[in-house]
Amino acid sequence: MAPTLSPPLPPSEPEAGARPRVSARGRLRTYFLTGIIVSGPLAITIYLTWWFISLIDGWVKPLVPASYLPDHYLPFSIPGLGLLIAFVAVTLLGFLTANLVGRSVVEFGEVLLARTPVISGLYKGLRQIFETLFSANGTSFRTVGLVEFPVKGTWSVVFLSAPAAPDVQNALAPGGDHVGVFLPCAPNPTTGFFFYLPRTDIVEIAMSVDDAAKLVMSAGVIQPDDHPAKFQALAASLRAAHGEPPKVDA
Repeated sequence: MAPTLSPPLPPSEPEAGARPRVSARGRLRTYFLTGIIVSGPLAITIYLTWWFISLIDGWVKPLVPASYLPDHYLPFSIPGLGLLIAFVAVTLLGFLTANLVGRSVVEFGEVLLARTPVISGLYKGLRQIFETLFSANGTSFRTVGLVEFPVKGTWSVVFLSAPAAPDVQNALAPGGDHVGVFLPCAPNPTTGFFFYLPRTDIVEIAMSVDDAAKLVMSAGVIQPDDHPAKFQALAASLRAAHGEPPKVDA
């Protein structure tokens, strides 16, 4: 009697909930991208930190006699020593300036600089910038807002600067309220446009300067933390700016 041939079995279907099989090439690609995500920011942070420390060391160490540096007695160089010396020196300068003798010395130096052509204007401008940026009670570039730019209906992130000076205010609209704004460019927020706008044309938002800078540098890829609540508040601010009624959830 001839043996009977059984029909071929149909291919087994994957069980429900079973993970799809990934090829070795796919796993290798996943591991590589994961390594890039982990090591990339860490490597760039270490490189920039090392670059900054080396830069300050290169400025400060040549000003200190070699006999006072540990590098003169050790067979290796100590990184960050110049940064530490600069920190101590700047802090000591601030302490001395806060006293009467220190203020007298600083005022005498400012008088000499004020009588020096070219240098006087440069020093006064730089001092005003530093006092504005690093003042403990200053508000410049610490408030984030939105303005319609470059065309109506498109909104750009800006940083609010100081209110317009009286001469500028009178030239624009006497009795008005104009404020300077800085519009950063992506992905480099250190470049951009500066202009004056009426305060009513600026929509201030509850976003920190750090979050706004990340938003600009990443071209919108990196959103602020807790962005659903913040962007709901942002949408409400935009609706209020356009005179629309607030949205009521059902």
